[in-house]
Amino acid sequence: MLLSEFDYNLPENLIAQLPADKRENSRMMVLERDSHKILHKHFYDIADLIDTNSILVLNNTKVMPARLYGHKDTGAKIEVFLLKNLGAVKSAGTTISSSSSSSSAAVAQSQNGSYWEVLIKPSKRIKPDTVIKISDELSVKAIERTEEDGGWIVELIYEGDILDVLHRNGNIPLPPYIERKLQTDDIKKLDFERYQTVYAKDEGSVAAPTAGLHFTTEILEKLKNKGVKIAYVTLNVGLGTFRPVKCDNILDHKMHSETFEISDETAKLINNAKAEGKKLIAVGTTTVRTLETAYQKYGCIKACHDHSELFIYPPYEFKAVDELITNFHLPKSTLLMLVSALAGKDFIFEAYNEAIKNKYRFFSYGDCMFIK
Repeated sequence: MLLSEFDYNLPENLIAQLPADKRENSRMMVLERDSHKILHKHFYDIADLIDTNSILVLNNTKVMPARLYGHKDTGAKIEVFLLKNLGAVKSAGTTISSSSSSSSAAVAQSQNGSYWEVLIKPSKRIKPDTVIKISDELSVKAIERTEEDGGWIVELIYEGDILDVLHRNGNIPLPPYIERKLQTDDIKKLDFERYQTVYAKDEGSVAAPTAGLHFTTEILEKLKNKGVKIAYVTLNVGLGTFRPVKCDNILDHKMHSETFEISDETAKLINNAKAEGKKLIAVGTTTVRTLETAYQKYGCIKACHDHSELFIYPPYEFKAVDELITNFHLPKSTLLMLVSALAGKDFIFEAYNEAIKNKYRFFSYGDCMFIK
């Protein structure tokens, strides 16, 4: 299957640069697969569209301020994008290697460590032991390159709690297609609030599970009162979700590993709901990958702390997920391939053409789609 089969032309003015005035005011395209109908709604209609006999599953990961701006001692400006916390322990004389499973496993025991996998831009200006000063309280020391383009293992040098330090010195890692020519304090505050779901719990992601950005506490409460079961999983969004596909044959693409967690309560809730014949509605592609990975590995939704490298593309047969709430995705992306597997590639591209014609807003801060 060729990458070019998942390409489409999108006018730049349809890429959402700011969120909707209110989360629930985003437009929502509804795809009815059985009747092959396309309906135009708003997200505040969602409670009326979800069947009472359903279970809604959301990814409650929280975005951390993963983008750091600093400079070398020469004054050269450098950007550091945190991807994964590798831990705190590094024995004297040993090297942390991204290609060494034993060393990576050893340093990954601590959740609040100093060693991280990152992307550095421009990477060519960096050598091992280069120090990038972010602020008076935070510096980044380059350790070694990884196989990823621009990828490095680095040591963060700081005192105190790393999340506190990042909140004072980091920036919300908005995707590159959201351009901020003028980053005012008001816009920065808006991004900190709106590039985060209302149910976000534990920080660990470098991108938001954007389908969930449309939900409000009021809508979730309305769904509960209607009788819809609600469950949460956690997948920390990393490079695997947004890494571009560079090979012509998509079968040659390898997904980066992303960690996920399913609690015992969530596993029981989902398995009981499925046994009762309830529809499982996933909110976002990260939720889909979490549930489908668990089902592939264990034959059911099992409580676990695991990782996913699952790449979903047509003609994948879904084993856990029945319906999906998702945003509009980039051309040639693994996310577009996933929704094409669920709804059918021809139907998805028909819907995308309809969305462009009706001037829907695309990508992270844009409108959404409900695949029924």
